[in-house]
Amino acid sequence: MEADTTASAARQQSLREHNLALVARTVLRAGTPPSRAAVAAGTGLNRATVSRLVAELVAGGLVAEEAPVSAGAGRPATPLRPASGTVAGLGLEVNVDFVGARLVDLAGEVVAEQIETGDRRGADPAATLSRLAHLARAVIAQAPRVRIAGAGVALPGLVRHDHLLTAPNLGWQELRPRALVLEAAPELGHLPMVLGNEARFAALAELAAGPDESFLYVSGEVGIGAAIIKGGTFFTGLHGFSGELGHVSVEPSGPRCRCGARGCLETFAGTQAMGSAAGLPPGATPADLASRLAAGDVDARAATHRAAVALGIALASFVNLVDVGQIVLGNELGTLTEHLRPDVEAELAGRVLAARWAPPTVRAATAATHPALTGAARAALEPVIADPSAWIAQG
Repeated sequence: MEADTTASAARQQSLREHNLALVARTVLRAGTPPSRAAVAAGTGLNRATVSRLVAELVAGGLVAEEAPVSAGAGRPATPLRPASGTVAGLGLEVNVDFVGARLVDLAGEVVAEQIETGDRRGADPAATLSRLAHLARAVIAQAPRVRIAGAGVALPGLVRHDHLLTAPNLGWQELRPRALVLEAAPELGHLPMVLGNEARFAALAELAAGPDESFLYVSGEVGIGAAIIKGGTFFTGLHGFSGELGHVSVEPSGPRCRCGARGCLETFAGTQAMGSAAGLPPGATPADLASRLAAGDVDARAATHRAAVALGIALASFVNLVDVGQIVLGNELGTLTEHLRPDVEAELAGRVLAARWAPPTVRAATAATHPALTGAARAALEPVIADPSAWIAQG
């Protein structure tokens, strides 16, 4: 009988944890703050169970209640939303021209951040990741009352588990970034840490902020990466390497790319390539290029046209292969969307076989500056949403 009692208690605990996670997901991922009644309707749980579980989530600092809203006769509904400033994910990023750290809470708000600009091409990995660890310490110190769920590290290259295989624009090969971060900041060792490709983390931020659940996200800076999302789920490919749009060849005899091949898309449509072709000085920004375009500069227009045509050619191949309907231009390419769109869409119209019946559309990303930092922080928060029990105990 004692064994039966133990097994029954375990089943009840397991059911409670399952239902708690179900309610947490429903509230934390809702576009509009739901009431308890809406959560009950959406989950299939009875109202008494939902009320009990919501009370636990509120007490644990994961969910907050807004002011009651009257909807006519009956008791006013109390909308539920993710709690602000209680639990946060730590987003870290190394990119070609900056390193950064950002704390993002369950409500999607930036709690603290540190961005350090500077050219990182060819920089020593250990020194760079030591600076990243320093920034991580700094943002954590700015929010002493916030519980840190974990860290996500965004990198501009091929990532497998905790291993960076290659980052051509940094000149890095075969590294274990987590080990180098912890060597500089061993006190971060208790945090779960997930590594990922910069474009994929940026797409995760866009998925949370934007209106679409299915799209091709194109992250454009010095390099160009992409991520395919369908129905809110990433297509990662057999080895997790999908999305290397910047290394699609658009001109086999074109310029030599940092990856070693010729004519890669980013040698035409990367922001540095565009600026150079437009005659801008090293270090010029997309905003500088946009100013030249607004002034009618001939070289700037020619460089942008060249980049847009190359981008359209590469995107048309992607659309023909995977049948995506929405293309989102993010990061620095996002700021140039209106200048690029006409030529990109012209190439898509002429090269996508199904364009007559299902023309792909192009828009600028919704997510804010350095979206991969936000996406990496959100990825670090996923375990809290998937299994909130331990965080409720802490709260």
